[in-house]
Amino acid sequence: MFADGGKKAACDGARHAPGTWRPVVALALALAAASSCSLPALGADREADRAGPARVDLRWVPVRRGAAVDAASFDGTVQAVRQTALAAQVSGAVIALEAKVGDTVKAGQVLARLDARAAEQTAAAGDAQLQSARAAQEAADREFERQKQLFAQNYISRAALERAEALHKSAQAEVAAQRAGAAAARATSGFYVLKAPYAGVVADVAVVLGDMAMPGRPLMTVYDPTALRVSVNLPQSAAAGLERGAVVRLDLSGPPAARRTVLATGFRVLPTADPATHTLEVRFDLPAETRDARPGQFVRVWLPTSGVGEGRLYIPAAAVVRRAEVSGVYVMARDGMPMLRQVRIGRTVDADVEVLAGLSADERVALDPQAAARIR
Repeated sequence: MFADGGKKAACDGARHAPGTWRPVVALALALAAASSCSLPALGADREADRAGPARVDLRWVPVRRGAAVDAASFDGTVQAVRQTALAAQVSGAVIALEAKVGDTVKAGQVLARLDARAAEQTAAAGDAQLQSARAAQEAADREFERQKQLFAQNYISRAALERAEALHKSAQAEVAAQRAGAAAARATSGFYVLKAPYAGVVADVAVVLGDMAMPGRPLMTVYDPTALRVSVNLPQSAAAGLERGAVVRLDLSGPPAARRTVLATGFRVLPTADPATHTLEVRFDLPAETRDARPGQFVRVWLPTSGVGEGRLYIPAAAVVRRAEVSGVYVMARDGMPMLRQVRIGRTVDADVEVLAGLSADERVALDPQAAARIR
């Protein structure tokens, strides 16, 4: 590498060189000058490469180990305490549907009608037979009264009076039988009209006009929205740990505006266990303000536990990066650089989120994931 004075002397020497050697000397001196100017710049670039990317000051927070496990979650579904599948007691074609799915109905309101023409004719025949029996009874009554008067005057024998009395009682029995038959015919004709057993909501309509209803075949389903509960299958150990007065939180799913957390007003454990899963069904009562819930809706049930265990891991909610259905955090690597790692998160507790998998208690995460993403 030339100094500034050496480069000037070299240039002067080139100017005073003989004519034959002057071009060669000029080319050599030009290459030397270019080398002396470019080498320092190239060395500076290599020093910048060794320095690495510009660091951004990040705030790192340690993964916090929370208190001992205080609640355990289980999956449950909403059930209606009163839900009835309405079926016809007789066979007949469906000729009218007075309600549709989602309608609110009152107790005794007509929901569907079946073809009852044959039943109505049978009821009319029963009424006619009843009127005939009553007429026969009136005649037997008058005849019995005359026979009693004749017997009192000794015009007839006792045997004749007893025969008149027997006919009188037979006519009375015939009227009673015909009255019962007519009432049964009228009751049977009422089976062709389907009515709501209580005020509720129509959950399902299983037939259309013209379908043939058969005894026992469900036609409609109605439930009472004012009495709802949550059914969940719990391990026997979890069900045994429930105590009266326990605070059980119920997270109702649904649209964002309908999501909310309520407290169960009571519970009952069914006495039998499932032999396949060895679980017990537990039913939690929902408060009255949840009457807009729907049977079959998913519910997250949080049960209090005894508080034993190593605890759970928590990180600030601001440190979590969400990309579609994937959640991740920037973890401090061994060289101090942020490294994106996928994690599985659980419930939110105040400003922290629970980490179910992907982190350990001795790691640190970046509090600002956007700033960490800019570091390359």
